Amino acid sequence: MADAPTLSDPSISDETKNLLRRIDGFIDAEIAPLQAQDDNERFFDHRREWARTDFENDGLPRQEWEELLREMKRRADAAGLYRHDMPAELGGDDSTNLEMAIIREHLARRGLGLHNDLQDESSMIGNFPAVRLVWTFGTQEQKDEFCEAGIVGDRRIGFGLTEPDHGSDATWMETRAEKRGGDWVINGQKRWNTGLHTATHDLIFARTSGKDGSARGISAFLVPTDAPGFSVDFFRWTFNMPTDHADVSLRDVVVPASTMLGAEGEGLMVAQQFVHENRIRQAASSLGAGEHCIDLSVDYARERVTFGEPLARRQAIQWPLVELATEAQMLQALIRKTAAELDTRDHLEISDKVSMCNYRANRFCCDAADRAMQVHGGIGYSRHKPFEHIYRHHRRYRITEGAEEVQMRKVAGYLFGFTGGGRS
Repeated sequence: MADAPTLSDPSISDETKNLLRRIDGFIDAEIAPLQAQDDNERFFDHRREWARTDFENDGLPRQEWEELLREMKRRADAAGLYRHDMPAELGGDDSTNLEMAIIREHLARRGLGLHNDLQDESSMIGNFPAVRLVWTFGTQEQKDEFCEAGIVGDRRIGFGLTEPDHGSDATWMETRAEKRGGDWVINGQKRWNTGLHTATHDLIFARTSGKDGSARGISAFLVPTDAPGFSVDFFRWTFNMPTDHADVSLRDVVVPASTMLGAEGEGLMVAQQFVHENRIRQAASSLGAGEHCIDLSVDYARERVTFGEPLARRQAIQWPLVELATEAQMLQALIRKTAAELDTRDHLEISDKVSMCNYRANRFCCDAADRAMQVHGGIGYSRHKPFEHIYRHHRRYRITEGAEEVQMRKVAGYLFGFTGGGRS
């Protein structure tokens, strides 16, 4: 990886380049050999979906797959890399959103591997959105319970915002929490709760006051998954398996007031913090994965000879890849600019820019994977190439954490002054 484009990019600081070299060296020395031993390659080659998925157990991840991921994270933590994004108080390096965007692009551009798995967003440079939320909005008691434990995996928090009848229209959620003495009683249903097969807690969003459609009056609760009345009902199989996306029911679930995360009625501020940082990093990963598809397609077109000439000499092959390479450069500039602004400005001031990055990058990645299949022909359609896996994973992001239509709606709101800083 000495020739990785990020390492020759003059816009990236020397400090970040040195970090990327350290990351690459650690992958070569520790993670790649781990992936190669004991037939662990089955989790990444053409057998990957079957090797990872326990089809007889609700389609959940196989235990040996998750154990391999834990070992990767343990090694990365021992090397002082896993917590890079975390505050210094949690053993991290206080990384910036800009640096994390560069890292995520770099890791995804390396391709499929144990160092940065797409399917479950597992990476040797950890992404800890739930820990971040507790660190930002939690009480000292909540920080003591969840932050260190969340990093090492002793506490695992799901994210219970979406419901069977409400996704992007979260302000119309039907889950309710009513105060009863010093406790709260929660009733409702949630859908697409990722990681509930191992979660110790679920961050449940429920209306505690106000009218349907109002952004105020929704609160967030750290609900233990073993609380009476909390039920994990069903794991929905998805385009990209294995699944860990649960339907959850809450029937008279009683939790103390100390489980509330953030201020009462301000739960959507917690959710917004989650999606802004996650969306920009998602966009960077989609960009890197799409660039990987372009890289492989260019290499293949140079090597593949048809009718006596390399594919690379044919405009039918050149021009679609030129379009994608151009879009990648423009996306990279927008993602890095927006990530840098997230480090210095109020998130809500640039929420439209985050949405631009996310929906365009996710669509770009799907387009790049699809084009790579076409350039490679039949072998590109097979599972012996990574394109179907990349496509199936990143296709999800055009729906989750804000469908692209909803993100475009947000951009329109800022553009026409209906919402945001330019509201009239």
